[in-house]
Amino acid sequence: MTRTSFSRWLLAARLRTLPLACSSVLLGSGLAAHADAFRWPLFLLCLLTAILLQVLSNLANDYGDAVSGADLAGRVGPTRAVATGLITARQMQVAMGLTALAAMVSGLALLWSAFAEDWPALLAFIGFGALALVAAVTYTVGRRPYGYRGFGDLSVFLFFGLLGVMGSYYLYTHQLSWSLLLPAASCGLLATAVLNINNIRDRVSDAASGKFTLAVRLGASRARNYHWLLVGGAGVLIVLFILLHSASPWPWLFLPGYLPLLRAAWVVQVSEDPLLLNKQLKLTALGSLSCNLLLALGFTLS
Repeated sequence: MTRTSFSRWLLAARLRTLPLACSSVLLGSGLAAHADAFRWPLFLLCLLTAILLQVLSNLANDYGDAVSGADLAGRVGPTRAVATGLITARQMQVAMGLTALAAMVSGLALLWSAFAEDWPALLAFIGFGALALVAAVTYTVGRRPYGYRGFGDLSVFLFFGLLGVMGSYYLYTHQLSWSLLLPAASCGLLATAVLNINNIRDRVSDAASGKFTLAVRLGASRARNYHWLLVGGAGVLIVLFILLHSASPWPWLFLPGYLPLLRAAWVVQVSEDPLLLNKQLKLTALGSLSCNLLLALGFTLS
């Protein structure tokens, strides 16, 4: 494969979205370390599986938007490989299949490492994994992709928040507590905030192409108010979890990662400039990663 063709695949994989895939794993693993249950092999396999699922989702999104016509000529977001002819639809289908296969192999290795002697848990997590694979593809691919009907936010909240954090934690500890819903939900809200900026930026072109995201359904003003609920709600849940579970100052390390999210939210509130919104999307993705990583580190140190 030439360097040029390799760069095309890097473009289609959209590596800038990978912080979202890593955040829930890092947070769940940090909380497991706090419970003295961390294991490096599980961590690496969990991280690899999450990244592969995210790449699969990105490839499917590139393919699905191109086939449906959602990638209009005037869009401001990242260049799409299939819509611009850099990669053919057939090549993308093959890449999606290979990535799905790699995610399945990695996921099965992860689950065997975690649950080799616990068949009910193993089978349950195989079901969760199959659901994640289907969700990654059907977001924009199929007869009725759910991302075009405003359900993308719910999917991101579940997979990048509740299931991502609590599932990662369970892989290490084989147990859960209701209080874990607080950091898991905060992680999901921040991931959803990233998607919301993307949907606010693309709101006009999405509506024109029949892609009725939640931002399209809410309208510009309410989508921006919704963004404050996502970012502010995440902060409240994190603070509540810290107050309930730690007297140490270390978990408050999350603040340097969280405060930039508020600044980005303010820019989203006042700006209609798609290029400026692009910058806030990147800052929010990196801020979400930093916030979750610092929170995980804080609980590990405490």
